[in-house]
Order: sequence, then C-alpha cells, then structure tokens
Amino acid sequence: MKIAFLTPEYPHPRTGSSGGIGTSIMNLSNGLILQGHQVILLIYGQQKDDFFQENGIDYYCIKNIKFKGLSRFLTQKKIEKLINTLVLDSKIDIIEAPDWTGITSFIQPKCPVVIRLNGSDTYFCHLDNRPVKWLNKFHEKRALQKANALISVSQFTANLTNKVFRFNKYFTIIPNGIKIDLFDNTTANSTSFNAIEESQNEKTILYFGTLIRKKGLLELPLIFNEIVKKDRSVKLILVGKDASDSISGNASTWQMMQELFSPEALLRVKYKGSVPYHEIKTIISNVTVCVFPSFAEALPVSWIEAMAMQKAIIASNIGWANEVIDDGLNGFLFNPKNHLEYANKILYLLDNPELRKQFGIQARMKVENQFSNNVVAKNSTDFYNKTILKF
Repeated sequence: MKIAFLTPEYPHPRTGSSGGIGTSIMNLSNGLILQGHQVILLIYGQQKDDFFQENGIDYYCIKNIKFKGLSRFLTQKKIEKLINTLVLDSKIDIIEAPDWTGITSFIQPKCPVVIRLNGSDTYFCHLDNRPVKWLNKFHEKRALQKANALISVSQFTANLTNKVFRFNKYFTIIPNGIKIDLFDNTTANSTSFNAIEESQNEKTILYFGTLIRKKGLLELPLIFNEIVKKDRSVKLILVGKDASDSISGNASTWQMMQELFSPEALLRVKYKGSVPYHEIKTIISNVTVCVFPSFAEALPVSWIEAMAMQKAIIASNIGWANEVIDDGLNGFLFNPKNHLEYANKILYLLDNPELRKQFGIQARMKVENQFSNNVVAKNSTDFYNKTILKF
C-alpha cells in the first residue's frame, strides 16, 4: 500500500522543527515500512519546494503560497494538484492528515482522505478555556465533515471533538505508537549524553516536552517547592523547548516558572533546553521518576516513551490519562493543582525503589501490547484497506 501523510511538521534536519504530530507520523511511518508499505510525506509550510528520498520514504516539501487574503486557499489548491498528480501516477493510494487547523478543508483529492485526531486547535482551546480563532474552527470542522474516514488517538479526544463541533461522528480509536526497541532501558547508554551528571542513586525527577502552560508547567514549580521542603536532595530536570504563554503574553514560560520556584527549590532545578530526539532515551534512563502534570493532551507520546523505558510516572488524572496509565498499576494519576498531594505522590515513589520497579515492568508490558509502532501500524493498515474499499 502507498500511504501519504499531509503534515505541517516532521522531525528531519531538512524539514525544520517538529512537535507531537510529526513524531507520531515518524513512528507510524517506521512501522508501516517494516510491514512492507510505502510512505510518502507531503510537508507544507517549508522554505522551498523540494523532493528527496531517504530510508524508504519520499519527501515532498511544499512552500506555502503568499497572497494577501488567499494564501491558505491557494496553498490548498497547490497541495491538491500535487496529490492528484501523484494519485494519477499510482504513487498514492490513501492520504492521512491531522485535524490541526483543517488543512484538507478545501482540498479535493482523487483518493480517500483519513483525518487522525491528535487534537485540533478548537479542541485545545476548549481544554485551555480560551477562545478559538473562528477561521481555524471553520476549517477544522469542514475538514472533518469532508473526510472519508476518521481516527482518534484516544476515546477522550473523540468524545470531546464531537462535543466542540456538535458532531455525532464515529471515530476508530488507534493510539499513537513508538518504536519500542529504540526506547529500551536494557540498552540505554548512560555515557552518550555527557551533560547529564545524575545517577540512579540520586533522586531525580524529569519532565520532558514543551515548556508551556497547558502541560502543567506553571503547576510544576509549586509542586517541586513542596518536595524540596521535605527532601532537599531531590533534583528536577527539565528538557524541551521554551514557549510563549498565550494567556499572559509572556514570551517565555521558563521565565514565568523561575518566578514561581522558591529560592531553595530553584537551586535544585536544571533546565537543559531542547535536545536532539535520539538523546531523549539516555536522559530518561538517568532519572528516577518522570512527571507529566498536563492539562491538555490527546494521547502524549512522551508518556509512552517513559513507560517503555520502565520509568515510574506521575501524571495528571485528566481525560485521556487513564487510556495510557492504569493508576496504581503502572503509574500514578493525580490532579496537579493539588500541589502538596501531588508532591507526596512523587516523594512516595522516590523513596520506594521496589514499587518503581513494579510500575516500570507493568508499563513496559502495556506499551508492548498497545503502543508498539508495529501494533499501531497493523491496526492503521487494516483501517486504510477498509477505507479504500469503500471509496
């Protein structure tokens, strides 16, 4: 099968920076290729039009057209022309796009279109309790209405998407996956990332992901303050790019966080910034527990990566969370606004190595059974085949 992904991002040096959408497509692409399928990437918003091939993937870089008032529509028509040329040349059987900003709203391909929910702008604005741009909501709604088939990475995201768009649509649930042999704690090389000085004998907490309000990063300093009051040996490591804050207008969430740490706690914090994707594994392997106090996700890949590395996790107990973590079996789920209680959960795990080990074993087992890119790719191709037959 020849599967194309239309996306605004992908983690490759020639295509710019990437977030969760690009990472999830990369993981799925790896699984599809291993199963003998062909993958085509159509990456819009690029600096120039380009084409290259690498590791069995065809990359089409698309430069957006800039024309006042018509930029989006003209770019969509440019993408449509490319897709239909590739379809006529028998290079695409089906195309998948994310729900984010509804890029396919005015694209009419000569092949089936699948939309996979990883969280639209409308969805995240609802979770953040902030207004959505009407144009984004319009395009997202139209794209979902026009799609031939719909996938969601979690049931929570499917249900909330139906609610915010006033739909009653059926979404097949296929979660995000990861390449589990890449995230294997038994093969982690603790010396390949020399900036990490911590060892398993120290009490270290890791958050990795974007530093942004919606992921609970303005709660984390208050949680860590409570931890340091009780145990001054604990360290907090932060890894990920800094982001601006949409509510306050502050250009740096990290700056806002520093003002929330107590002086004693701030001395125990190390912010590493962004690191190359291939180094994340080593960072995870060198910490004691991972924390994800998020308020807005669809189905976070970072949680799955930490679980695959057999790390004990304390995450938020909101919405999608229990579709990833079983509270008390392979991690803890708790409301991050309850700072003292959340801190106590972390301290409890830091002081209980046997429980951390049990959580880690169970977490790895769940990832292998549900979130392996091989499992996700197989479920996705079964879905694609059914969609093509109905087209």
